[in-house]
Amino acid sequence: MSAIVEARGLTRTLPLDPPVTLVDDASFAIAPGSFTAIVGPSGCGKSSLLYLLGMLDRPDDGTLLIEGRDTTPLSGDARARLRLERFGFIFQFHFLLPELTALENVSLPMRRLGRLDRHAARDRAHMLLSELGIGEKTAKLPGHLSGGERQRVAIARALANDPVLILADEPTGSLDSVNSQRVVDTLHQVAGEQGRAVVCVTHDGAIAANADARIEMLDGHIVAGGTMAAS
Repeated sequence: MSAIVEARGLTRTLPLDPPVTLVDDASFAIAPGSFTAIVGPSGCGKSSLLYLLGMLDRPDDGTLLIEGRDTTPLSGDARARLRLERFGFIFQFHFLLPELTALENVSLPMRRLGRLDRHAARDRAHMLLSELGIGEKTAKLPGHLSGGERQRVAIARALANDPVLILADEPTGSLDSVNSQRVVDTLHQVAGEQGRAVVCVTHDGAIAANADARIEMLDGHIVAGGTMAAS
C-alpha cells in the first residue's frame, strides 16, 4: 500500500553553540486510513517532527515525500499550497479567530483555497459542524463555546479542504476527560474515512494505546516504531 507520508532520514538541527539536534535521522511511513501516535517525554522532538511532516519547518537533511512526491525542491509558496490542499492541522490550543463565528472559522480555509464559492463553502462548513455534533453552534463566537466545542470546530476546520492527512499536536492537552475522549473518537473516525490518516503527538497513554501504530522518540531519535501503519 502506498504511503501518504514517507520520511527518509529527516534531521533538524538548530545552529546554536553547541548545535541542538531536534530530530535525528527519522525514517518511517504513514499509510492511508491509519492513526499513528508520536510519543515520548517532553522535549524529545515530537512536535519538531510533526512540524517537519507538515512542512511548517524544513529539515536540514533527509527527504519528505507526500503521496510519493518529493517536497525538497518545492518553493515556500508551493509548500504552502500543498499544505492547504492536502493537510489539516489541529493544535492543543484551537487557534480559532475570536472575531469569527464557528461557521466562518471553518469556511476560512475553503475560501483561501478557492475551489468553492462563498455559499458552497458555508454549506460544507455547516455540514462538517453538524457531523461533529455542533451544528446548532454555527453562529457562536469561540468565546461562547466550551473547550470541547472549540476543539471540534478546529477539527471541522482541519477537514474543510478534504485533506489526506491530519496532523494533531496534543489535541486533548487542554480538555477534560470527557471532551478528550470525544475528540479522540472523532479523530479515529476521521482516520478511517476516504483513506485519510491521522498523526497525533500526545502524552496521553490511552490515545497511544489505541493507535494503529506508535512512533516512540527519545532525544530526537526514533527508538521504536517507524514502520508503515496498517489501515
